[in-house]
Amino acid sequence: MGVRLEAGWPLPALRAVAVAAAALAGTLPVHAQEFPSRALRWIVPVPPGSTNDLISRLVAGKLSEALAQPVLVDNRPGGAFVIASEIIARAAPDGHTVGTLLTPHVVNPFVMKNLPYDTLRDFTPVSNMAIVPGLLVVHPSVPATGLKELIAHAKARPGVLNYGVPGALTSGHLSIEMLKVAAGIDVTFIPYKGGAPAIADLIAGNIQLLVAGPPGLLPHVKAGRMRAIATTAARRSPGMPDMPTFAESGLPGYDTYEWYGVFAPAKIPPAALDRLGREVARIVRLPDLTERLGAQGAIPVGDTPAEFAAFIRREMQVWGKIARQVGLRPD
Repeated sequence: MGVRLEAGWPLPALRAVAVAAAALAGTLPVHAQEFPSRALRWIVPVPPGSTNDLISRLVAGKLSEALAQPVLVDNRPGGAFVIASEIIARAAPDGHTVGTLLTPHVVNPFVMKNLPYDTLRDFTPVSNMAIVPGLLVVHPSVPATGLKELIAHAKARPGVLNYGVPGALTSGHLSIEMLKVAAGIDVTFIPYKGGAPAIADLIAGNIQLLVAGPPGLLPHVKAGRMRAIATTAARRSPGMPDMPTFAESGLPGYDTYEWYGVFAPAKIPPAALDRLGREVARIVRLPDLTERLGAQGAIPVGDTPAEFAAFIRREMQVWGKIARQVGLRPD
């Protein structure tokens, strides 16, 4: 409905109409406003320095340039990633809050009771940034250069070796639990709130084994502070073509990996979802990003929201089966 102003209206009446129009604009629903209209908040469920954090910050920096708005990274570790997930799920559904979630997002429903959100209903998948095969590393004091040697060493010392993971129920956690079942070894689980503290403890010798994303590990491998043993995915990583897989090292059929995807709250405006999805997919495929991610063992994806949503549904089936295979139970 429009307002027609007749010639000759007194100035006070014109001012009153202008004030009323401004008030009406202020009552428009948030989804009717142009996106983005302010800075974005990017929730990261791990401390700074981990693979998840590194990849998120790379993409967030490029997204800020594309949207001409600041993208503020907010690290919220802990709670088996439930803390960060709940923040995303409960944020205003206007597209200005997004976050990185990873494999535990689809594992938690199978091993945790009373989650404060619904894994499928309360989130909008935006785009999968990358898939990251896990890299198994050991402290230099462990006398093993390959997986078979490591298994033999662990079997001779049941319960002696400690293994760390960037967080409970990450692919790093499930990868070693699967290794324990497949190889018949007994190693002790030490959880951490993110990759950086786990890496620090491995370097210090407080733990002897760790599976995590290559980006946070490779600089230490090159410096001799830890030794790389094998990667967990079925195929060799393009960024580490000389590193054998678990399957090649005597465990046929072994295949685990981490993925890092961007999510928003449920019911964000279609225009905001379309813009975010297009930009994230474009950014992870930029030559400089592809090179930086690939050099560290990450495989860029950059799919559409619909493709990522279908991927999430498949992952829930896959990881739910794995959680049952390794004997994880709801808490």
